[in-house]
Amino acid sequence: MAEGKGNAGQADGKSEGFAGFDPKSVEPYIVKDPEALAMNMARTVEQLGQAASAWLAPRERGVKTDFIADPVVDMVKTLSKVSEYWLSDPKRTFEAQTQLMGSFFSIWTRTLQKMTGDPTATAEEPVRPDKRFSDADWVANPFFDFLRQAYLVTSDWADRMVSNAEGLDAHTRHKAAFYVRQISSALSPANFVTTNPQLYRETVASSGANLVKGMKMLAEDIIAGDGDLKLRQTDSSKFAIGENIAMSPGKVVAQNDVCQVLQYDGSTATVLKRPLLICPPWINKFYVLDLNPEKSFIRWAVEQGHTVFVISWVNPDARHANKDWEAYAQEGVGFALDTINKATGEDEVNAIGYCVGGTLLAATLALHAQEGDTRIRSATLFTTQVDFTHAGDLKVFVDADQIALLEQRMKETGYLDGSKMATAFNMLRASDLIWPYFVNNYLKGQEPPPFDLLYWNSDSTRMPAANHSFYLRNCYLENKLTQGEMVVAGKRLSLGDVKIPIYNLAAKEDHIAPAKSVFVGSGFFGGDVTYVMSGSGHIAGVVNPPAKGKYQFWTGGKPTGEFEDWVKSAEETPGSWWPHWHNWIENLDKTRVPARHTGGSLNSIEDAPGSYVRVRA
Repeated sequence: MAEGKGNAGQADGKSEGFAGFDPKSVEPYIVKDPEALAMNMARTVEQLGQAASAWLAPRERGVKTDFIADPVVDMVKTLSKVSEYWLSDPKRTFEAQTQLMGSFFSIWTRTLQKMTGDPTATAEEPVRPDKRFSDADWVANPFFDFLRQAYLVTSDWADRMVSNAEGLDAHTRHKAAFYVRQISSALSPANFVTTNPQLYRETVASSGANLVKGMKMLAEDIIAGDGDLKLRQTDSSKFAIGENIAMSPGKVVAQNDVCQVLQYDGSTATVLKRPLLICPPWINKFYVLDLNPEKSFIRWAVEQGHTVFVISWVNPDARHANKDWEAYAQEGVGFALDTINKATGEDEVNAIGYCVGGTLLAATLALHAQEGDTRIRSATLFTTQVDFTHAGDLKVFVDADQIALLEQRMKETGYLDGSKMATAFNMLRASDLIWPYFVNNYLKGQEPPPFDLLYWNSDSTRMPAANHSFYLRNCYLENKLTQGEMVVAGKRLSLGDVKIPIYNLAAKEDHIAPAKSVFVGSGFFGGDVTYVMSGSGHIAGVVNPPAKGKYQFWTGGKPTGEFEDWVKSAEETPGSWWPHWHNWIENLDKTRVPARHTGGSLNSIEDAPGSYVRVRA
C-alpha cells in the first residue's frame, strides 16, 4: 500500500512537525478510481444491510430482547450528577468552558506555528505515548495532528470535570470516571475512517475493498453471536479443545450436575504425598491453566511431582438456575475432595483457587473450619479477592439497582449469558480489547491472527442465576465475607477461622482483582499468609512459565500495614513465581510416594479435558 511522502523523514519514529511540509504528501489521500470506490461503497452498504438483518432476525422472532437502554440510562443518570455541579453555578460553567476553549486555542496556535516552521511549537506540545496514534501522519499532517491534539485535550478535560466535581459519593464518582473513559475510547479519531490517516489511506488505496470485507466480517460476527456482536479477537478456526489446546493427558474420574473432576497422569517416578486440587473460576473455563504444553501450569505442576486434580465446571443452562454457592462449595469443592480420597486414599490436600474460584475456596475453607473438615491443608489463591473494598472498575456494574435489574433478567432464562460477562471484562480495557479489534476487523477488513489466550477469552460460560446473584450481592455489593456476615449452608462464615497456610498471589497490573485489594484481603485470614505480587495482569501474571523468563515477582514481609509501604520494601525477583510457589509447597510437606496411576481405584469416564469444557455458551 502506498504510504506517500507524508512519511518521509519519519523512519526513525520521530516526528518533525510541519516543517518543510510537502503538499505531495496528501496524494495517498486522493481518490484515484472514483468508480471502483463507488462500487465498493455500494457493496459495503449491502454487507451492512446483511449485518443489520442478522441483528434484527432474533428480535423479530422474539427470541432476543434488548435491554441496552438500562446501562445507557444509568450512564446518563450518573453523568448528569457531574453536569449538575458544573452547571449549577454560572461562574463554574464559565471557568470549565474557558479551560477547554483555551486549550483549543493553544492547539490552533501551535498548529499555525508548526506550519511556519517554528521549532518551538513542537517542544511546547505535551508528550503522551499512545499506540493509537503511532502512524507518522498523526503528527506530520496538519489535519490529523489537530484532531489528535484536540481529542487528547478534550479527554483530559472530561476526566477533570469528574475528578473536580464536588459532592459526589465515591461510587458515583467511580462510575462517572469509568463512563467518561468508555466514551473517550469510543470517540477516538483512530476509530473512524475519515479521521484516521492509516484507515483513510488504506481505503483510498483499495478503493474501499477493506470496508466491504470488514462489513462482511461484521455480519458474520453478529450471526455468530445470535444477534449480538461477538467481537472476534482471534482466528478461532485454528484451535480445537483437546487437540492443540487443553492437551495435558489425564482422565475425567468423576462428575455430577455441577462439575467434572479431572485427574492428570503423572510424569515422575515419585509424587508429593499430598495431591493438588485446582478450583478454577466458573466465569471462564479451566484450560487457561492448560493452553499448550509450553504455557501449561497443570503440565508444569505434574512435572514437579504434583498429583493434579482439576474441577471442570458445567456450562450451566436453565436446569442449573438454583445452583448457588452452597451447591458449588459442596457439589464442587466437596465433591472433588471426596473424589481425591477415593482415587488416592489421601485425606490431606493442597488446594488452589483462581479468581472467583479462589473466593469460593476461601469461603469453603471457612465453612470447613466450622464443620471440622481438615482435608485442605494449604491454600493458594491466584488473583483472588475476599475483600471487595478496592475491587476496581467491576464495581461500576454493581449497585442495588443494577443487581435487581440483572436478577430480573436472569429469571427469564435461569442464567446470565456468558457474552454479558465477557463484554464487561473487555470494557475494563476497552482501548486494548475492544477498539483495536473493531478497527482492524471491520474497518481494515483484516482477520485477527490465531492466539490461544484470546481463543480462551472468547470461549465464554454462562452463570447460574442463584450463584451469580449470591456472588454479586454478598461480595461486590455488601462485602460480607470479610465482615463475618456471609452465610453458606446455614453457617455464618469467618475467614479468621481459616488457620491453614495461605499463598496469596496478586498481579501488579490486574484490572479484575487489583493487587491492593488482594493485599487487604490477606489480613482477614486467621493463619500465616504469604503475599506475592507478580508482574503483568490477571492472566499473564498467573500464566508465566519459568522457561519464558518473562516478567518478575515481588516478595516481602507479612501483608500488614499499607499496601504501598509493602511494595516499597518488597524484593523483586526476575522471572516466574512458579518455582517460588513450589518451594513454598514443599516446605510445608515434601513427603513423596510412588507415582499414582490415573484414577487409582476409580474407573475413568472419558479422557481429559472432558465434555463439560467443550460446551459453548
